Amino acid sequence: MTQTLDPHAVIGRTAVDASGDKIGRIGQVYLDDQTGQASWVTVSTGMMGTRQSFAPLFGARDAGDDVVLGVAKAQVKDAPNVADDGHLELSEEQALYDHYADYLGAGTGTSAPANPSAETGGPGHDVSGPNTDNAMTRSEEQVRVGTETVETGRARLRKYVVTENVQHTVPVSHEEVRVEREPITEANVGAATDGPAISEEEHELTLHAERPVVQKEAVPVERVRLNTDTVTETQVVDEQVRKEQIDSDVDS
Repeated sequence: MTQTLDPHAVIGRTAVDASGDKIGRIGQVYLDDQTGQASWVTVSTGMMGTRQSFAPLFGARDAGDDVVLGVAKAQVKDAPNVADDGHLELSEEQALYDHYADYLGAGTGTSAPANPSAETGGPGHDVSGPNTDNAMTRSEEQVRVGTETVETGRARLRKYVVTENVQHTVPVSHEEVRVEREPITEANVGAATDGPAISEEEHELTLHAERPVVQKEAVPVERVRLNTDTVTETQVVDEQVRKEQIDSDVDS
């Protein structure tokens, strides 16, 4: 394949197709074991970018922060499921050539090269597979704890009517009959003898009394509303993290 890009310069960049559709992030570049030229790149595809798909680097070009591949996004997503383990077996390489045959056949005139390997750094030797530099990178997981606001419940105000008894003491008055008797005197003798000497007679007196009168009216007594107070407390987050350890082993 004709190499047009520096393999180190494409790692970590976003791969797009000729239509501008985003394919995914470039993870590794695989070099041909015999020629040392960059042959394939792995691109994160699938849900949440969890799948690594292989795409040919032949014909790729720079486009600002992106790398434009010569194949379509759908071709990369449908590429054979090949393990991204740092080295391609001949059968895996041939499966990729068969998948991209329409694109690669016209441009290269070659069959699959022998066993491409992933290019992830400078010169070095790693007996476990991919070439690296002369140092190991030790990594570990770190816990980042934050907060999010979630709904925990709802509070409502509801107004309803209840009936209760209320007692008030009210003073009331009434009239009672009292019979008064007075002797005949010079002062009242005229009124006493005004009429027949002997007769029948009736006098009537109207009596009055007070009684309680109840009137009711609705008056506002208070305003009620819902509000919230923020209370801060501490909670312990318990999480497991992994970290790498490096031991040295010197043969004597």
